[in-house]
Amino acid sequence: MKNVALIYDDKCSLCRGSMKWIELHAIRKGIFEFVSCQSEERRLRFPWLAEERCMQSLQLIFPDGHTLAGDEVIPEIISRLRGYRILSVLFKLPVIKSVLFALYRKLADNRYIISQFIKPLIPE
Repeated sequence: MKNVALIYDDKCSLCRGSMKWIELHAIRKGIFEFVSCQSEERRLRFPWLAEERCMQSLQLIFPDGHTLAGDEVIPEIISRLRGYRILSVLFKLPVIKSVLFALYRKLADNRYIISQFIKPLIPE
């Protein structure tokens, strides 16, 4: 598997904590490149990806430029994690996909509120 770029909201402690957890559980070091949505690096490397779009949801960018967003990103991330890869099969089930979409949307839309509760737990 080639490296993929995971674009996230660096101003959100929930997002930063999630990126650290993903990095810790990745099947190999460096499989994910973590790029802040607000960074100059994102603007230079992915000029076609508007900040408004990456502030709405996670973006996963493959080496060929193909991009997934939001709940579509979760199965791809899971397929690249040690001990969790088998779960990626579950995300092919329509019921799971529907629940995942609804759950992801709620989390993404309320991430700053959720972050206020967990901020002391996740260092910047």
